Amino acid sequence: MDIIFYHPSAEPDRWTTGLQRRLPDARIRIWTPGDNRHADYALIRQPPTEMLAGRTALKGVFSLAAGVDDILEQLRRYPAMLAPDVPLFRLEDTGMARQMQEYALYHVLGWYRRFGDYQQQKDRALWHPLPDTPREDFTVGILGAGVLGRSVADCLTAWGFPVRCWSRTPKQLPAITSFHGEAQLSEFLAGTQVLINLLPNTPQTIGIINRQMMCQLKRGAYILNIARGAHLREDDLLAAIAAGEVKAAALDVFIEEPLNANHPFWQHPAIAITPHNAAVTLPDDAMDYIANAIRLREVGEMPTGRVDLTRGY
Repeated sequence: MDIIFYHPSAEPDRWTTGLQRRLPDARIRIWTPGDNRHADYALIRQPPTEMLAGRTALKGVFSLAAGVDDILEQLRRYPAMLAPDVPLFRLEDTGMARQMQEYALYHVLGWYRRFGDYQQQKDRALWHPLPDTPREDFTVGILGAGVLGRSVADCLTAWGFPVRCWSRTPKQLPAITSFHGEAQLSEFLAGTQVLINLLPNTPQTIGIINRQMMCQLKRGAYILNIARGAHLREDDLLAAIAAGEVKAAALDVFIEEPLNANHPFWQHPAIAITPHNAAVTLPDDAMDYIANAIRLREVGEMPTGRVDLTRGY
């Protein structure tokens, strides 16, 4: 089989060597402009349109990331970039689930134990124990019940927090209260103390975390965005914090990245910032998934992770 690879920033030799070891019978090459030779599979990250256009013989295209919004945006502008019957796959986990668990748990525990409040007291040399919040009242609501959303939910449930999830379609998750659809969104938000966003980035989810949503949360709520910057209306967050509707936020993703040095988030004492690294793709885990998926495709089976182009994830 022939595999073409394109990534604008990754070390290509690491990927081609690792994939060759896992698929010794494959012919793997780094795609360059003008390469129109046969390919059975394509491994891509932000690919030029010409890389895929006209390749009707492809058995699968693998995005080298969990999100596929960049590829779907290209498809909206250039529908002929990908033949309609060629399946597109995304990386469902590949080491990111545990990283997301760590990131979410760090912030949820910090907010629950009021470590930020104690840091402010330390800065004023103030020795004053603060009242605890009963754990059963510290409800965590997760937007998104995909692989990463479920993983974070399971982790927080194990720590004894009440956890609820909201998704577009119904999900049955053990020990987790599930909500779905627009009709149940308000019920999901009511009483939520910590809102964690792990939604896919689609036209329907852009700006979903807005002032209207924030004011439905439990007053003094916390917001953790580890999905996409486009989900959050940044001015609305600042207004909600100023109004006391939201107490603090931790943000890993932003509309503009890198975040402009003059952005008000940098200096805001209630907002924690990380540079879009809450979870990163681990190449070895990703290559294990891709190699196994290709082996399944070669025997006529469909691996997990296929993107529904109509839903956007």
